[in-house]
Amino acid sequence: MKRYLGWVVAAGLVLGLAGCKKNAANRGTAQSAARSAQQAEPIAPLDPATLGTITGTIHFAGKPPDRLKIDMSQDPVCAMTGGDNYAEQYVVHNGDLANVYVYIKDGPAAAMAQPATNTVPVVLDQVGCKYVPHVIAVMQGEPVQFKNSDGTMHNVHVMPDVQGNATMDISQAANGVPASKIFDKPETMIPVRCNNHPWMNAFINVSATPYFAVSDADGHFTIKGLPSGTYTLAAVHEKLGEQTMTVTVAPQKTTKADFTYSMK
Repeated sequence: MKRYLGWVVAAGLVLGLAGCKKNAANRGTAQSAARSAQQAEPIAPLDPATLGTITGTIHFAGKPPDRLKIDMSQDPVCAMTGGDNYAEQYVVHNGDLANVYVYIKDGPAAAMAQPATNTVPVVLDQVGCKYVPHVIAVMQGEPVQFKNSDGTMHNVHVMPDVQGNATMDISQAANGVPASKIFDKPETMIPVRCNNHPWMNAFINVSATPYFAVSDADGHFTIKGLPSGTYTLAAVHEKLGEQTMTVTVAPQKTTKADFTYSMK
């Protein structure tokens, strides 16, 4: 009789544990499904009446370094077709700095949750044995297309630091077939090099939001369509690093935000 009762108790414990495990598994599945449902919910479109703009200029204080002329004689095609080629680390015009990546680092939830909408690749071309443009930016999940418009073979070597952004190292024949890549994680100033031509370099920036810009030849930038609120705005230069400031955006207004760099 005691042995029988022991079997009954043991069986009950096993069934009870199995039931607990099953219930826990069901709860985990339900929670996972709920999270997936939340993530799958479409984000409500922004009301244009509530949106504003940030615009500004990247200034450079003091005398910038002289831009060095690049010797491309190691490749006859580059030497004959590339024209004059100068280093692009410090491109300053009338005291203002080009090639600075400006992006929203933090801000209202409505802005930080906006999805990628651009399906047209941002193009990084190889023209005159240099990368054009020198600095580009995309939102995570958007494509970058790498082209070779030169009459010589090039190499595209992308070297991210952030886990989740895979490296890329491919050769492209003269006027060859373009290659595309998607970067999945936010990262600033990902180096791009050409192993065939050591002077060639560029930088890719990956934003967490669709709100970013790169300063133009006159140092200007504009970021449009921002939900009203207070933001942390960041500017990043390949050599001079990152600066941040707090900016408040009002509906249908343009907020001015200037940065100033100098040699350290």
